[in-house]
Amino acid sequence: MALKQVMEIYDFLERASIDTARLKEIFVARGLEKSEFESRRVKGAKAETQFVKIRIKARDSGSKKKRVPVLGIIGRLGGVGARPHKIGLVSDADGAITALACALKLTDMRSRGDGLKGDVMMATHLSPQSPVIPHEPVPFMGAPVSMAVMNRYEVDPEMEAILSIDTTKGNRIINHRGFAISPTVKDGYILRVSEDLLDIMQAVTGQMPVIFPITTQDITPYGNGVYHLNSIMQPATATHAPVVGVAITTEVAVAGCATGASHPLDIEMATRFCIEAAKAFGEGKCSFYDNREFKKLISLYGSFEHLKTSAK
Repeated sequence: MALKQVMEIYDFLERASIDTARLKEIFVARGLEKSEFESRRVKGAKAETQFVKIRIKARDSGSKKKRVPVLGIIGRLGGVGARPHKIGLVSDADGAITALACALKLTDMRSRGDGLKGDVMMATHLSPQSPVIPHEPVPFMGAPVSMAVMNRYEVDPEMEAILSIDTTKGNRIINHRGFAISPTVKDGYILRVSEDLLDIMQAVTGQMPVIFPITTQDITPYGNGVYHLNSIMQPATATHAPVVGVAITTEVAVAGCATGASHPLDIEMATRFCIEAAKAFGEGKCSFYDNREFKKLISLYGSFEHLKTSAK
């Protein structure tokens, strides 16, 4: 159960000014080492945001005998708030809430003796004053910085696989309340859905797993002039690691800038999914893709990495 951590993070973020030093204190008080928490303030053209990166080390990470796997959990969003246009947390904040709640729950678990066998690296950014941008069928939240800057600070070379969490409510193709996952994306290829993640999802939800569709457009970089579902798959343009989207979803289209539209129980369920995936990944029991089949695709059809580059 991670509802406590979800509520704590939700309450902390629901303010007009976010103090990441205070956020660090909360984590350190729960057992996180100070060196495991990083924050950086980055200014964009019209606003700024604060990037946060937290590394929850494996229980045996102090041993130099073997290297532990590293799972990346990215809270992807435009902003947690749309001030001065909107008061309070916006729907787009769900990705940051989920990622930070994962980090807080994993910190609590480690402090209680339940450390994972692998490292988990969480990254997100916190902007209470982000722009609202036009998008069909409903408006999106923009980000204070470019997508390239977001990838630079959120996608780490040490991440061996990535769960990218994003509110994905502003569309008419996912008609499900809760969360859904994407097929795996790696180096320009949209691969089959991970069977291991499907098993984890149905165990966590008690329901049949829900998969959301992605297109070639969605795995190309922002700014190339083509339609994107949202930014959930953008980390895949900045890494060789396999990326799976974890989408917080609704039955109807909800604007990213809508307030009062976050559902704690849905966020908690997505948080538990990411935690269970982290457990299994650290134990070597969760594969995001079949490497042998991926190499076969490369031999048959060549590299698709040009899809990760900006249009010329």
